[in-house]
Amino acid sequence: MTRIIITGAKGRMGQMLVTCAARVPAVQVVGLIDLGDDLQTVIARGDVVIDFSSHDASASIARLCAAHKKALVVGTTGHSPAETQAIQACRTVIPLVWTSNFSTGVNTLFWLTRKAAEILGPGFDLEIVEMHHRHKKDAPSGTAATLAQILAETRGHQLNEVARHGRHGITGERTAAEIGIHSLRGGDVVGDHTVVFAADGERLELAHRASSRETFANGALRAAQWVAQLPPGLYTMQDVLGLK
Repeated sequence: MTRIIITGAKGRMGQMLVTCAARVPAVQVVGLIDLGDDLQTVIARGDVVIDFSSHDASASIARLCAAHKKALVVGTTGHSPAETQAIQACRTVIPLVWTSNFSTGVNTLFWLTRKAAEILGPGFDLEIVEMHHRHKKDAPSGTAATLAQILAETRGHQLNEVARHGRHGITGERTAAEIGIHSLRGGDVVGDHTVVFAADGERLELAHRASSRETFANGALRAAQWVAQLPPGLYTMQDVLGLK
């Protein structure tokens, strides 16, 4: 039995985690934490903390997990470089799964995107389009950022040097190196991501559409069970699924 504590329990993902966990006999929810609650009061009960709170809370949650030697699964996105560094520093003390998307399909998209970029080579222009519900606070999505990083790594570029976040006005011709990233917001869209490889005479598109948050919740629960008994280190959903 893996005992889990959920932070951000009243949010969309937190509520879905509670619902899905009730269907998994090997998992027991022993703590629900949201804004105004103190994780310190319940952390001793759990084996793993699953964090879907907010970017500015993740670092303190990670440090508390490290102090109590509790595994951590981070699903929150939108972290600043300083927040990212603070969370990753805990990997020397606890096992930590950090991924931008827990969906099996999306992680397959990550794998396919890398392979397609390797096969197609530099002759194809790279664009990413993502769409989420009107309430999403960060842009681009963590998943789109991961896709962009994969493309940049495959091409041997630094992402901050080649990323183009939307276009407006007289931008000039598109350069061969740039990676376009475009964020759409509206309605109740759970999460759509498309990677476009465009060349003269042909275009390849890899796309994933999420219709329910249940796929993300089930993935996070799977990650929590997987990481609970591992040694300290930084892991991704690619590790959980055996895609590396």
